[in-house]
Amino acid sequence: MTHQLITITNETYINSQSVGQLLEKIAGLGLSVPITLIMDNARYQRCKYVSEIATRLNIDILFLPPYSPNLNLIERLWKFVKKECLYSTYYENFQLFKQAITVCLSETTGRHKSSLDTLLTLSFQSFQNLNL
Repeated sequence: MTHQLITITNETYINSQSVGQLLEKIAGLGLSVPITLIMDNARYQRCKYVSEIATRLNIDILFLPPYSPNLNLIERLWKFVKKECLYSTYYENFQLFKQAITVCLSETTGRHKSSLDTLLTLSFQSFQNLNL
């Protein structure tokens, strides 16, 4: 796991076309290993359109269980980004706001690497054999 961030940006809403663009961008990297993309259960990710693109590009999609944001690494990344560049910060305009987020995300494998290496792990708390 490299923590390489691959992004598609827009200034409106995320939808199935956005997810399709992301899949195309990932496939365009020409990776020589199997690709499994982990997604949450957003309706625009579970649709036929996205499924067909993933199949065509030979990308497997693994959906997280419903209501499990603790397993979703992107939620951890967004929390980090908000803490780094949004909390208690006023931006004069949308361009400056967007630039702060873009700069923060561009530093995920540089300045923020050590922080993110500990935050974005696959170690999750397990509740096996729990008696309630």
